[in-house]
Amino acid sequence: MAFLMGALCATAAEKPNVLLIAIDDLNDWIGCMGGHPQAQTPNMDRLAARGVLFNNAHCQSPVCNPSRVSMMSSLYPSTSGIYFLNPDISESPVAKDSTMMPLRFQDEGYYVTGAGKIFHSGKQHQDYLPNWAGAFGGFGPYPEKKISPFPGMKLWDWGVFPERDDLMPDYKISAWGAEQLAKEYDQPLFLAAGYWTPHVPQYAPQKWFDMYPLETLQLPKVAENDLKDISEYGVNITRLKHVAPTMEWVEENDQWKPLVQSYLACVSFVDHQIGKLLDALETSPYKDNTYIILYTDHGFHQGEKERFAKRSLWEDGTRTPMIIAGPGIVEGGVCSKPAQLLDIYPTLLELTGLNADPKLEGNSLVPLLKNPQADWPHTARTSFGPGNYSIVSEGYRYIHYNDGSEEFYDRTKDAHEWNNVIANPEYAAVIRKHRAQVPQERHEVLGQNSTGHKSFAASEAVSRGEPVPDDKPKKNKKKKGKSK
Repeated sequence: MAFLMGALCATAAEKPNVLLIAIDDLNDWIGCMGGHPQAQTPNMDRLAARGVLFNNAHCQSPVCNPSRVSMMSSLYPSTSGIYFLNPDISESPVAKDSTMMPLRFQDEGYYVTGAGKIFHSGKQHQDYLPNWAGAFGGFGPYPEKKISPFPGMKLWDWGVFPERDDLMPDYKISAWGAEQLAKEYDQPLFLAAGYWTPHVPQYAPQKWFDMYPLETLQLPKVAENDLKDISEYGVNITRLKHVAPTMEWVEENDQWKPLVQSYLACVSFVDHQIGKLLDALETSPYKDNTYIILYTDHGFHQGEKERFAKRSLWEDGTRTPMIIAGPGIVEGGVCSKPAQLLDIYPTLLELTGLNADPKLEGNSLVPLLKNPQADWPHTARTSFGPGNYSIVSEGYRYIHYNDGSEEFYDRTKDAHEWNNVIANPEYAAVIRKHRAQVPQERHEVLGQNSTGHKSFAASEAVSRGEPVPDDKPKKNKKKKGKSK
């Protein structure tokens, strides 16, 4: 036990290195989490075998920008006021006065570098990630014409493309990361690799699709009329005029299996790229003195709750893979305690022997890295817009919406969250405990949505309790599907 304690509390004489691996839009469809029975992810699985898998970890927002800002600042969106794709960190009086994680490590004498998507925007990378090597192509490359029949925005596409792995940005990010790990540094290293896949467009070369033949592909389990026990507000906040295809369109156009196939192909592709980065670490001088943290920014629906994409407060929208491995950490541990992305920052400070920052709102996970079954009094909190929260404990999920409507799920009996038991008197006491975790104060919304997509503005207006803006598309109008 003394050795374990010593390994988890680094001394200033020899600071450990940090390898941060971020993945965009990856849900629990990895082998070690069992989110999809056919998912093939040998490299993330082997990393989990080397450390602790947090199988009840959650983002602080099911949207890229606020999730990533929250993780890097260890501040809740309700504290920073950054709820949506905008504003930038610099526009938040609270966030701009906080030290983002990479800058804190630079201040502590680390050589900090990264590539790909760690923050949400290029400006944020330039401002808060020293020695950022670039996006390496971002969401590209794109084919000349969309592959799927979906008439929506260019980004929402799926299918076989391009011809080779080395044309993909994530391939280049792993190659870059391997180069960095082959170098010698006179400072401890903080290396961040941010992978773009499986974010849309969900493209991958043919060989990754061949792993998941359509004729044997399994669709996720769903319930008929799953939204029947959810308030109108709860339905609208997640479905209204979003850029993703609707369930009705997907079924009418027979695209559910192709969507699932493309997503799984992308997951296996990015897993392979992560494997190359882990292999490079294994052959580097930093093999035995590096903490590895793998996480994703939020979940992703593939038909569950009658929807696709993210932006929900249900399990498929908030749950994120999180794996932490390194010196002294339990190997092969599985932790079901509620963890959060904003816990990563304080955890890394403790692991690397740096002083804690009282302004951080996350909790160090080090006690759970010593003993994944340790007592843990904390819950995980996610918000989508002001006043909309999910509170997750080890066995339950409570959702509170801005209009006062609520949901409650007993995940010990209902892992898919098909039955809203908010009105069941048997749960009255435990519901009160979860309800008490909803913050009574919150930061006002900052800035306006400027993505150029009125669809985002519509759902975000609903989340703020405002009237829905006119969102009638002028081009590429969708074919209306038939409701069940």
